[in-house]
Amino acid sequence: MNISDDVNATHPKIKSISPQLVVADLERSLDFYTGELGFKIEFLYEDFYASIISDGYTIHLKSGSPTVEERENRRKNEDLDLVFSVGNIDGLFEVIKNSSVIIVQPPREMPYGHEFYIADPDGYILGFIEEK
Repeated sequence: MNISDDVNATHPKIKSISPQLVVADLERSLDFYTGELGFKIEFLYEDFYASIISDGYTIHLKSGSPTVEERENRRKNEDLDLVFSVGNIDGLFEVIKNSSVIIVQPPREMPYGHEFYIADPDGYILGFIEEK
């Protein structure tokens, strides 16, 4: 038995992961992610917590007070909050650029692929990449 076999035997298998974003206005965030990015509402718990889903991938949204300073610093430094690996990035960008979405980084070629960044209503930076 090698070490990777031992680790797999003693740790649970991760089936999925759902990042949680703290949002100032849950309804506004749901409108953004469903209307602009095509997510569906998986569940809504009272008026402060929701899960959205697209192609089996989920994001949880929780009402709260995201700090404006942190959002501004992350944007200034191009610190991504979420990264989506996509196909047909050029087609996706055509749809995005004709919407009201804030484009943080226009499309560019990087050593790892073609990418662009947008901001959600709370200032979270969402990166979209089509890997080489």
